[in-house]
Amino acid sequence: MSELKYKRILLKLSGEALNGGDKSQIINSDILSQYAQEIKYIVEAGCQVAIVIGGGNIFRGASQNSGIDREQGDYMGMIATVINGMAIQSALEKAGLNTRLMSAIKMEQVAEPFIRRRAIRHLEKGRIVILGAGTGNPYFSTDSGGALRANELGVNVLLKGTSVDGVYTADPRKDATATKYDKISYEEAINKNLKVMDLTAFALCKENKMPIIVFDMNVAGNLMKVVQGEDVGTLVGE
Repeated sequence: MSELKYKRILLKLSGEALNGGDKSQIINSDILSQYAQEIKYIVEAGCQVAIVIGGGNIFRGASQNSGIDREQGDYMGMIATVINGMAIQSALEKAGLNTRLMSAIKMEQVAEPFIRRRAIRHLEKGRIVILGAGTGNPYFSTDSGGALRANELGVNVLLKGTSVDGVYTADPRKDATATKYDKISYEEAINKNLKVMDLTAFALCKENKMPIIVFDMNVAGNLMKVVQGEDVGTLVGE
């Protein structure tokens, strides 16, 4: 097996990824199992893994047209991310992996409170750390939460697993002329409003020189290729 280029990663997944695009269900157990196997391969190869997952399959917070105020909606979205965290924790443990679910909002019965030093210690012991409830504050997306935790935990790279194979000039599902970037700078991604991640997430990564790789998580073997340093997806960096 090839040497790993990235020994500690943060994997950012969208909540919508868990239902496979089928809005009639919240979580697809087959997708959960597939993700668990992909993660298992890199853990067994020696990669330390932290995971941040969104909650959009359950509740989208600020964008939900429900009459609920922004702050309350954001907290509901944070709780949704913990539900998804519990689901992926269950799938990973069924695959024989050791995990810890940590939450930025206290809920002792289901998750440990997020404490940076404790999270790093879990990673060093080979445990997968699943980070729920975003930053614990309204007005921040799970992209921002992922960027914050990536920097706090000293990972080598922030991996954004999507259903598209990288960053394009436009949405390739809507624009047949869209072309893919192999590499793009933070500034260019921000200036072109490519919506890979929100501005706060980009700013955190740019300031701390945290590379971002956007790739298709649904292709078997892609996660392993990324951590081995193969040219998969799009690198966002300096």
